[in-house]
Amino acid sequence: MLPQEKALQYGIESLSSLELLALILRVGHKGKGVMKIAKEVSALFEKNNQEIHASDIRQIAGVGIVKACTLLAVLELGKRLYAGKKTQLIISPEDVWKQMQNSANGKKEHFFVLFLDVRNQLIQRELISIGNLNTSIAHPREVFEPAVRVHAAQIILCHNHPSGDPKPSETDISTTKRLIHAGNILGIEVLDHVIITAHTYYSMKEKGNMS
Repeated sequence: MLPQEKALQYGIESLSSLELLALILRVGHKGKGVMKIAKEVSALFEKNNQEIHASDIRQIAGVGIVKACTLLAVLELGKRLYAGKKTQLIISPEDVWKQMQNSANGKKEHFFVLFLDVRNQLIQRELISIGNLNTSIAHPREVFEPAVRVHAAQIILCHNHPSGDPKPSETDISTTKRLIHAGNILGIEVLDHVIITAHTYYSMKEKGNMS
């Protein structure tokens, strides 16, 4: 599914950082796909903590002056719109529920992961899979690869129950324990698994389903 199609169907928040970059870049260049260019742009941004110039971005094959200036414009706009605003803290299951309420009414289960730093500040969230939660679509690789990429110290799992009943199934519980085990190996703590509906939520940590 193309990033623009995914954004229209599931909301812009469902896109990964690479997909957002690909959406901004729009197209690839001479046999070089747009996702590959997006990965190189992302690597450049992660490598350079200082100010990035158009000339830096243009070193990437497939990025001309228009794309370089567009990327810089998006970065500058973000700085101006959010200057002085505090990074969102995720402290409680209710915080997760409020953060994810726009995804609570889906007709299918949407499995998200919230990536946090050591101070419980939200780095980003990412849609991992769509469909009934099971061990194949919530595979540790799909959950922890982006966690490592964004240097998350801890994560919170979250998915919606279209039925309106937030209580976890046996599959929900077993999948959660599998991901906790994988996180322990990688040194990335799974803080909670919050199941959400339009009107309420269920915290597996609070209910003792994670041990």
